[in-house]
Amino acid sequence: MAAAQGHLSDGPDDADGEDSPSVFRQAVAGLQGVRLRPEIELDATPPPQRLAPFSYALEAAVVDDDEELADGRLILLHDPAGHEAWGGTFRLVTLVHADLEPEMAADPLLPEVCWSWLTGALEARRVPYGAPSGTVTRASSHYFGGLREREPSTRIEIRASWSPAEPPASPAGQAAGGQGAAGAGGVPDTAAHLAAWCDLLCQIAGLPPGGGPEAGVVTLPQRRDPQSR
Repeated sequence: MAAAQGHLSDGPDDADGEDSPSVFRQAVAGLQGVRLRPEIELDATPPPQRLAPFSYALEAAVVDDDEELADGRLILLHDPAGHEAWGGTFRLVTLVHADLEPEMAADPLLPEVCWSWLTGALEARRVPYGAPSGTVTRASSHYFGGLREREPSTRIEIRASWSPAEPPASPAGQAAGGQGAAGAGGVPDTAAHLAAWCDLLCQIAGLPPGGGPEAGVVTLPQRRDPQSR
């Protein structure tokens, strides 16, 4: 399924299988209909097993002039019985990373800033969510011997998860989807969550916000030696 901007491939066949709950199929459909920035390439990928009864995964890269500036993965999890730690029946899990300029990587506030980009992206899209958790990691590499001519590099990585708010399901919707009392929530706005996640990807890649730069928005400079596509 091609998006109007960027690129989105068809999802795995089992995501739309008759054995999947209706609310999960609708949540996956929301992920497949998002309008993307042209710099974002988005494709379905096999989800990890055993994290939840039902899951769907996307992988993305921010590409500008054939240079990959950042990449990441977003996983939608669904447990019809509900999950106490999630506070609902859905959970989104992500991994995002990009290379940084050394001077930016040395900023002691970088982890806090990167985490604020995730929460800020969700809030800017007015996407209701709960129970956020995660880590921000930076790793520096210095090269020796046969690799000594390479410039030192630093990579930032954001691992995070949060629960998309689930609107109350109508009695008719519960009957159609087979939802029991333990999973009484409706379908979260996964399209809005994906759009916010793509905003995070573009920000960590150093791209200005869509529609042009905005005052007060801090972006990372593009990495010194981006990967050619």
